[in-house]
Amino acid sequence: MKLISWNVNGIRACMGKGFQDFFSSIDADIFAIQESKMQEGQLKLELPDYKQYWNFAVRKGYSGTAVFTRQEPENVEYGMGIEKHDSEGRLITLDMGSYYFITVYVPNSQNELKRLDYRMEWEDDFRQFVSDRAKDKPVIICGDMNVAHKEIDIKNPSSNHKNPGFTDEEREKMSLLLDAGFTDSFRYKYPDQKDAYSWWSYRFNSRARNAGWRIDYFIVSDDIKEKIDDAKILTDIYGSDHCPVELDINL
Repeated sequence: MKLISWNVNGIRACMGKGFQDFFSSIDADIFAIQESKMQEGQLKLELPDYKQYWNFAVRKGYSGTAVFTRQEPENVEYGMGIEKHDSEGRLITLDMGSYYFITVYVPNSQNELKRLDYRMEWEDDFRQFVSDRAKDKPVIICGDMNVAHKEIDIKNPSSNHKNPGFTDEEREKMSLLLDAGFTDSFRYKYPDQKDAYSWWSYRFNSRARNAGWRIDYFIVSDDIKEKIDDAKILTDIYGSDHCPVELDINL
């Protein structure tokens, strides 16, 4: 089973940068996007043979997630069921019968960490949400987690320490999520691989220099980690400041 996740940084803009060609060529069983930045009716995406599920933010041109799946899910949930979290379109959960598939766009702590306190609340509630579902059946989480977990996951750890996405607090929340019974698929397969990033600033020619961050993940329940065939970062795919990530798993 091939699963793809991509923060497209605006699906309408990405459509003009090769999204449709990539979608067709990658031939995924499930394809998730984050940061769609659109409202319902602003784009009609023609994806034959796929069911489409969208979660739009109330605020126009902001956040948003979507999942495109060949197999029709048994049930779909939008958000966590917590009002203060669910207006930004950040979460979709598909009950696929034998497992849950969750795509997420974790809130950014923003400049001067003005949203860090909210991010901490969000992290605790999200961890509880996925842990509750993992009691029922295995969970696959994908998306832009907005954190480089370890120093190996960022090009310049010392100069970025305490910046949004690399604070001690955010990194600790990722550790707590993994300690709750989940596995970072890429580090499971490639524990020591350096210079493996999924996001690069548009400034300073960062992508050409590979001065990036690994903030896009596939995270799976520990009880299915041995079913992972491969975890990939598709750095040769452009169209966003993020590149897609892939999970190949035999469920």
